[in-house]
Amino acid sequence: MSRHRPRVGPRSSGGEQSPHLDVDALLADPTTRIVVCCGSGGVGKTTTSAALALRAAEQGRKVVVLTIDPARRLAQSMGIEELDNTPRPVVGIDAAAGGTLDAMMLDMKRTFDEVVESQASPDKAAQILANPFYVALSSSFAGTQEYMAMEKLGQVHRDAEADGTYDLVVVDTPPSRSALDFLDAPERLSSFLDGRFIRLLLAPARGPARFMTAGLGLVTGAVTKLIGAQVLRDMQTFVAAFDTLFGGFRARAERTFALLQADGTAFLVVASPEPDALREAAYFTERLADDAMPLAGLVVNRCSARPGGGAAVLSADEAVAAATRVGKRDPRSVTTGLLRLHADRARAVEREERLVERFGAAHPDVPVVAVAALAGDVHDLDGLRAVGRLLAGG
Repeated sequence: MSRHRPRVGPRSSGGEQSPHLDVDALLADPTTRIVVCCGSGGVGKTTTSAALALRAAEQGRKVVVLTIDPARRLAQSMGIEELDNTPRPVVGIDAAAGGTLDAMMLDMKRTFDEVVESQASPDKAAQILANPFYVALSSSFAGTQEYMAMEKLGQVHRDAEADGTYDLVVVDTPPSRSALDFLDAPERLSSFLDGRFIRLLLAPARGPARFMTAGLGLVTGAVTKLIGAQVLRDMQTFVAAFDTLFGGFRARAERTFALLQADGTAFLVVASPEPDALREAAYFTERLADDAMPLAGLVVNRCSARPGGGAAVLSADEAVAAATRVGKRDPRSVTTGLLRLHADRARAVEREERLVERFGAAHPDVPVVAVAALAGDVHDLDGLRAVGRLLAGG
């Protein structure tokens, strides 16, 4: 199902379950150069990405973590006042193993500007950057954020390969409605920019278009009424200036897609132990397989902790039965309430385990790690270390 070699540990006890994802083996493997965390919104992708990056750095890797998280929780948890398009060192990590950790946050428009500046002459770049249509496109066009996330990943990876700055890039994917939009975005945006119809519509005086002026004039007139003459002129100016860059965008998109498919990349699907999130995770898993993306495994975040911390404890039904017996003997017994609390916790654990087992039955080759929920929010490096230990099975 995946071309990435799954890091498999011992199976969890009890029933037919998925193989266990060995996170430490994944991070320690020098052939792992990129880890991409994807999943639906609100499942803890950002925290997972940061915890993985910190754990890898403290085990000796030279790591940069790229986030596209608008809440800026990553900056807070890593003690950095503000993240931007420039990698910034994280202070306070344990560097005894020789590792380093930098963090950065995607600046969508700045990344787009950098691409334009790298592909065009200074005069043409200045003309494009000042164009109102370009400003709108680079700031808010559907798919631009996802495209630029992959563009920034490609930039960081190329720089790291060239100068040896990093040997591992951890990516927190955009919080889009479909968390795999970033796979489609490069092709979608480059197709839009390279679209013959748009170029024909917006530059009707060039090439064969001049022989179609009558019909095309009607179309152009309709578009002018719809969006306004000034906007159309801005679009025409933009396309004329951008004309020589179209092919470059498509080529860059293809290189980034190939990078995501490479053996050095590992995708981790992140979910919570809820039906909707695990259904989304199943979709992501299948989609990654369809696109020949190297899937390393599934992280199930914020799982309920088993009462007593182990398997040899009362089940929910046993706890309810015991509470009933104790209550009959002593209606005021504190033990009755404790047993019922235990039963509630056990029910939650059993429900979540059934959901994960159902995923495993449908995807038996996908390694899974379940991460227990912490008592509070993660807001510093110690919190990220705790998450990292849980990801590693601690």
